[in-house]
Amino acid sequence: MPLIKVQTSLPAPEKTEVESMLLNLSGKLSTHLGKSESYVMTAFEPDVAMTFGGTTDPVCYVEIKSVGTMGGDRTKAMSKDFCAAINQSLGVAKDRIYIEFTDAQGSMWGWNGRTFG
Repeated sequence: MPLIKVQTSLPAPEKTEVESMLLNLSGKLSTHLGKSESYVMTAFEPDVAMTFGGTTDPVCYVEIKSVGTMGGDRTKAMSKDFCAAINQSLGVAKDRIYIEFTDAQGSMWGWNGRTFG
């Protein structure tokens, strides 16, 4: 049920680099949330027309969604960790990365023909 989706204005790196980044993010999300990685989904969308701060310099928007509560110290730690990982993988400056954390209700998240609530 956890999801991390990365959108960036940059073109896609080589397929192996994208896969490596996604696998890294998947493991990190599983660890941060204390949930099995078998439920974690990752997605990467390159070449998205984006601006930030009035410029078209490289930028990323990251969505992290999960059933359950993610507030407080958990999201602070996740923001630090994921900004660093994306900076290292894609070269986007940390101050040009926005992360949106969303707690989903179990009844609003479907999988395998049913919901989590």
